[in-house]
Amino acid sequence: MSTMFRKVGRLGSGYDPVQVDEFFDRARRVYEGEDGEHLTGSDVRNAAFDLVRGGYATSAVDGAMDRLERAFVARHRTQFVAEHGQQAWMDHLADQARTLYGRLTRPDGERFAPPRRGEPGYDAEDVDELCHRLIDYFDHGESLTSDEVRHATFGRRTGKSAYGEPAVDAFCDRAVEVLLGVE
Repeated sequence: MSTMFRKVGRLGSGYDPVQVDEFFDRARRVYEGEDGEHLTGSDVRNAAFDLVRGGYATSAVDGAMDRLERAFVARHRTQFVAEHGQQAWMDHLADQARTLYGRLTRPDGERFAPPRRGEPGYDAEDVDELCHRLIDYFDHGESLTSDEVRHATFGRRTGKSAYGEPAVDAFCDRAVEVLLGVE
């Protein structure tokens, strides 16, 4: 049996090959219209695989997942534009961007709630720096890609100098959706 991705060594951990292969087989069937099931770019972005010894190299799978997400978003955009027109697509993206802007206009250190007591969160300064880049993108046309947001990393903090991870992750997911929609 051939494998879709390079595997890590026997002692290393990687993504479960069975789960990855099943997901990519399903995605191919959906994309090619062989399966009546629905799959979106967001579904691809939120897919997760268990780590197992000797599994697929995570970087190879993650790169393929990024490309697969782009393909699903591009197809959705093409279908949407064909049905509703380019202006409707741009209006749709503007609506999505507006859902981000409320947080972007908040002061540094106050954009997101802190993590629960005793739990670590993301360094608020790191997250605020990404938010400034988003503001520059929306307000001044500065360069920013979905990959830059997708692969942003934030330091770990606790207390008032931290933001809770779930809200930041959801915000970043929405930002990726908006950026992918115009790329």
